[in-house]
Amino acid sequence: MRIFKSRAARAITAVLAVGLIATGCSSERGTDGEKGGAKDTFVFGAPGDPGSLDPALASDGETFRVTRQAFEALLEHESGGSELVGGLAEKWSSDPAGKVWTFNLRKGVKFHDGEAFNAAAVCANYDHWFNWTGTYQSSAVSYYWQTIMGGFAKNEDKEAPKPNYKSCTAKDENTAVIEVNETSANLPGGFSLQALAIHSPKALAEYKKQDATAKGDAITYPKYSQEAGTVAGTGPYKITKWNKGNKEVTLERFDDYWGDKAKVKNLVFRTIDTEDGRRQALQAGDIDGYDLVAPADIKTLESAGFNVPTRDVFNLFYVGMSQEKLPALKKPAVRQAIAHAIDRENLVKTQLPEGGKVATQFMPDTVAGFSENVTKYPFDTAKAKSLLASAKESNLAIEFCYPTEVTRPYMPAPQDMFELMKADLEKAGIKVTPKPMKWNPDYLDATEAGSCALHMLGWTGDFNDGYNFIGTWFAEYDKQWGFKDAKVFADVKAGSVEADATKRTELYKKANETIMAYLPGLPISSSPPAIAFGKNVNPPKVSPLTQENFAEVSFK
Repeated sequence: MRIFKSRAARAITAVLAVGLIATGCSSERGTDGEKGGAKDTFVFGAPGDPGSLDPALASDGETFRVTRQAFEALLEHESGGSELVGGLAEKWSSDPAGKVWTFNLRKGVKFHDGEAFNAAAVCANYDHWFNWTGTYQSSAVSYYWQTIMGGFAKNEDKEAPKPNYKSCTAKDENTAVIEVNETSANLPGGFSLQALAIHSPKALAEYKKQDATAKGDAITYPKYSQEAGTVAGTGPYKITKWNKGNKEVTLERFDDYWGDKAKVKNLVFRTIDTEDGRRQALQAGDIDGYDLVAPADIKTLESAGFNVPTRDVFNLFYVGMSQEKLPALKKPAVRQAIAHAIDRENLVKTQLPEGGKVATQFMPDTVAGFSENVTKYPFDTAKAKSLLASAKESNLAIEFCYPTEVTRPYMPAPQDMFELMKADLEKAGIKVTPKPMKWNPDYLDATEAGSCALHMLGWTGDFNDGYNFIGTWFAEYDKQWGFKDAKVFADVKAGSVEADATKRTELYKKANETIMAYLPGLPISSSPPAIAFGKNVNPPKVSPLTQENFAEVSFK
């Protein structure tokens, strides 16, 4: 879910398509429809702009926050939780090997353009993605398709993985059967992703008339994905306008929605990229809610009567170590010294909201596969110095990159967190050279390429399976870490091809134990990010996956 992921960036700078909509100066919020009647517009302050109105082309949480209100996948997560429930499919099942997936679809569902939803529409979407060519095969454009379903009918990109998608068959009008070539731990969770949400076949026909293109590292996304008017899903809201000048996306209630209708007629997402700016806008009544509340602001807002619910923990913040960038990091004792040098308890206590936890492994304890038996690295400056001496690295100097102009659910204040860790490392005798970098694209590019000896990054889970965490980093060689250890890779991959959920969980536990014995980097913490709403707002159920359904919002 959803949040920018370094592997998804792939050193790409997005270039908007030619011929975008004209932008003006007036806000989409207007008068909020308050002409003596009930308030009918809810405005949410988002930390960043969406990248596309077609979720299949995206990999970031801000895009999915918007598109999730308009598009639905075959499966969804329960409101406010991480358990899979029916989405456009009421029921689903698989064969014992997890290679044949049958979906019993909801009846009477319509797309925003009036087209009927059915099994043929499901297959049209999956076949559309599978047959992508050219720039669409770039991992920057089709990250999630490649993550869940592998490559394409004809792989043109040498880095594209082997295709795992085999076919989709409309068994009858309300039954779709999707087959894959190999068992995958990414299923059934992957069927819930916004990137695999279902579009109207009529809209797909229009999409095919436009290409994404690339020039060097720059991607030009197709025009339809950059303006409202063509995209059509089945969700409780339909996208009606994207005003880039005002940094606002406007959605309108879809009155033919198959489920519970949205309680508020209009929904506006307005980008406000600073914590202080979002808080001040809420306090002034300019917006009705915002995300990623600074921990220091929670009590202030609550005492003033604002609603500030905190999500359950479902993310991981870590310090990455690039062994290829700094050969000293190839020595286990050096990596262990860094782990013992950092006071993670203090970071959690001073930088995270109440409920934050020190991480002992590369997944939170809310994910199946978390192990109680991993190697621990408690804060111990003296031990860190001793380990460095044993490795003949007592005068270790290291460059430590950290991001600027960003707030993430797992990383509320990057510079403050960096400064605390820098001070800890220097107490252990490590000379730290700070390297601040703009989040996108500079920082994401650098971490992707393994250009930082130490760096800070994290992950918010897409669905509740351990492979969605450890498989993201350690299933194979990754420049971010720059190591090749056959046992780590083998133990992580073992769970990904096990069809039995109980056995898979045990394999994940073993993999976590292997990873933490090797120690490729240091897991720091898991954080419960807070989200704020106005005093007059009945908020939606908050989601640990940051998948709030704004159709649940109402005004008091």
